[in-house]
Amino acid sequence: MTGDLLDFRAALLGWYGENARDLPWRRTRDAYVVWVSEIMLQQTRVAAVLEYFDRFLKVFPTMEALAEAEEDAVLAQWSGLGYYRRARMMHKAAKVVVSEYGGRMPETAAALRELPGIGEYTAAAVASISFGEAAPVVDGNVERVLLRMYGPELLEASGKAAAKIFRETAGTLLDSQRPGEFNQAMMELGATVCTPKGPVCMVCPVRTHCRTQGEHATGPAKPMRSRRVGYVLMVKGRGAKMEVLLQQRGNRESQMPGMWELPGVPEGLPDAAVLMTVRHAITNTNYYVTVYALDAVKRRALKGDAERMQWVRVPELEGFALTGLARKVLKRAEVL
Repeated sequence: MTGDLLDFRAALLGWYGENARDLPWRRTRDAYVVWVSEIMLQQTRVAAVLEYFDRFLKVFPTMEALAEAEEDAVLAQWSGLGYYRRARMMHKAAKVVVSEYGGRMPETAAALRELPGIGEYTAAAVASISFGEAAPVVDGNVERVLLRMYGPELLEASGKAAAKIFRETAGTLLDSQRPGEFNQAMMELGATVCTPKGPVCMVCPVRTHCRTQGEHATGPAKPMRSRRVGYVLMVKGRGAKMEVLLQQRGNRESQMPGMWELPGVPEGLPDAAVLMTVRHAITNTNYYVTVYALDAVKRRALKGDAERMQWVRVPELEGFALTGLARKVLKRAEVL
């Protein structure tokens, strides 16, 4: 990297001040709000988070409200956002903050890391944005910016793990007087300008400090697995009295334990009963889903434990911890 460090910081922060996206969690330094946004943004697109953020905070406006809620209620508001362990751990962390910290988030990254579900990245983000701690934030966007600025040599011949190198380098660049803004500026640069494909180098505010400029060769993406599954959409009644049959996943399931989904398809169901086909991705698997319509009188033919099945009135569905796939199907079927 060439150029003066002070110039780099000034150019980046000046650009951020003029070009930062107007996102709701950037309008406050409230640690609870910042924390919720950071947990939601993990491995999730900003556009997807925007659909959930305001709604979640309306239901759980404070740390105390989240801590006092039942887990099912938290999962219901998270339904469709994916990676449900995030919601469960956030709920556990809220209980700890209320019981041990009087409802106030700890103010240092080190203390925040002691809470359930909070790793180094989230701890640094909350500590720097909400409390002004000079803790560098390193996510995938920041890593990419650093690699392009310094070139492959950044990770060569140091004998250190990549994560440590990125953290130390980001710490060197960090503006300790405005750490929260600086961290957000670095992430924003990677998300909107220094993108994985087709980086817009001509408008980059720190282009003169970048050694490489342009895309870097990357390894092949991890192949997605494919799986075909079938579910049944069974309804009875009409209007406000319409009910949908749901089935609860077991608490020992590796994915989405305890959440509610459509019942599995019984054997021998005729193709004529096909209602729709849906593709749904979960982590590294593409699910090709066939949804069948089945008359309520044929419930006995369904797969699964009848004790885990329950008729749910449509107005009550929003309060259920539905899997993302179940929510997608119910929306496409115009039940939700």
